[in-house]
Amino acid sequence: MKCILCESYTFTHICSSCQTSFLTPNIYKRKLPNGINIISFYKYEEIKELLFTKHTDIGFYIYNIIAKLSFKKFAEEFHTREKYISVAIDDVPKNGYSHTAILNQQLKSYNITPHYNILRSQNRVSYSGKSRKFREDNQRDFKVKNFKGNDIILVDDIVTTGLTMQEAIKALNNKNISLCLSLVDLGMMK
Repeated sequence: MKCILCESYTFTHICSSCQTSFLTPNIYKRKLPNGINIISFYKYEEIKELLFTKHTDIGFYIYNIIAKLSFKKFAEEFHTREKYISVAIDDVPKNGYSHTAILNQQLKSYNITPHYNILRSQNRVSYSGKSRKFREDNQRDFKVKNFKGNDIILVDDIVTTGLTMQEAIKALNNKNISLCLSLVDLGMMK
């Protein structure tokens, strides 16, 4: 097959040269208005075309490559005595897979245990390309499955306005689940 970035022949959808040249992750931090830290691995503009593959049949492969380069590396270097639970936002399979579950899976390490099917949106409206006002008027209405835990790492793929993260945190807090310690996503918009 051909690399989707450089069109060289490769055994993966993105060749190792392009993975090194274009997908070496960096750490970007910002705070939500409620004071919660978000850690991102890429700037949105750098990988937006790759993020859009989640709506296609190759998205599974692209998200696995990106997750291994960023989330897996993060988990390998995240050394603490504390034990963490990672929870993906709305890891409902779409297009045959869940992109947030793929990201969450790569966090598995000696001190991070991924959990699935915990935080589900009751609102199936797509936010893609929608305004902040639209997002505020069409909240996700998260439901938290029976779950107990502390020191949560909340996982999502893109943070645009931060409203989804804030709503997810509120849903967890309403179930007396301790405030999320870290938030991780792939791409961060300004």
